[in-house]
Amino acid sequence: MKREVSVLFMLAGILFATCLLISNILATKILMIGPWAAPAGVLIFPIAYILNDVITEVWGFGKARLIIWTGFAVNILAVLFFTMGIVIPGAPFWQNQEAFATVLGNTPRIVVASLSAYLIGSFLNAFVMSRMKVLTKGKGFSGRAILSTLVGESADSLIFITIAFAGVFPLGVLVTMIFTQAMLKTVYEILILPVTIWVVKFVKRMEGVDTFDTNLSY
Repeated sequence: MKREVSVLFMLAGILFATCLLISNILATKILMIGPWAAPAGVLIFPIAYILNDVITEVWGFGKARLIIWTGFAVNILAVLFFTMGIVIPGAPFWQNQEAFATVLGNTPRIVVASLSAYLIGSFLNAFVMSRMKVLTKGKGFSGRAILSTLVGESADSLIFITIAFAGVFPLGVLVTMIFTQAMLKTVYEILILPVTIWVVKFVKRMEGVDTFDTNLSY
C-alpha cells in the first residue's frame, strides 16, 4: 500500500532545515540591535520556531519530532562538509582561506552549543504546543504559539550562550545576550503571528488535518 506524502509537510520541513542552516552561518557574526548584542542568526532562526508551531499544530508532535531530528541530521551533515571544505587545501591562487574558515568553520564548542540548544529548545517548543492544544481543546492558538516559543527560545538562548560564550564574555554580557535573544525571538513571533495564524488555517483547510496528541506517549 502506497503511503501518501503531503507536499505542504515536505515544503515546511525543507524550509525548516533551510532556516536552521542559514541561522548557523549567520551566528558567526554578533550584531548590535540598539544597545543589545545578539548573534546574527536571530534574524532568521525564529522562523524555524514558527514552522515548528505550524507543524505541531497541524500534524502533531510526532511529525514535529521527525522534522526536528531531520534538521539535526542536516546540520551535522553541513558541519562535516564545511569542515572538509576548510581542511582540503585550496588552489595556490586562492587567497580567501582565512575568510572562508572564519565564516564556515565554527569551533567545536560553537557546534556543540548550537546543536544542543537547538534540540532542547525545539523539543520543548513542540511539547508545550502539543500539550497545551490538548488541554485547551484546540482553542487559543495565539497564546499557545507565544508561550511555546517563549519557553523554547528561552531554553535555546540560555543553553547556546552559556556553552558557546561562558568564559569568553563577562557574566553581565552573557545575561544580556540570553535575555536579548529570547525577547527578540518572542517579539518576532508576536509580530508575525497574523501570518502564522493564516498559514495554520490554510494548511488545515488544504490538508483536512487537525491533529490532537491525546494519547501520544512523548
